[in-house]
Amino acid sequence: MGLNIGDIIFQLITILIPIFLIVFIIAFARSLKKRKEHLKRIEDKLDKVIELYEEKNNNSIF
Repeated sequence: MGLNIGDIIFQLITILIPIFLIVFIIAFARSLKKRKEHLKRIEDKLDKVIELYEEKNNNSIF
């Protein structure tokens, strides 16, 4: 009349699969957000370098 080991394992798996899916989706979304922020910082730095380069070249011509 007690629980079998197979029943316990099945119940654990059916509980853990949705939890893992939720954690995976949240981690994936956070990763995309961090990647987007990192790319924005790189883009800002490149814009600054390009601007300085153009200023230097414009000053040397005149």
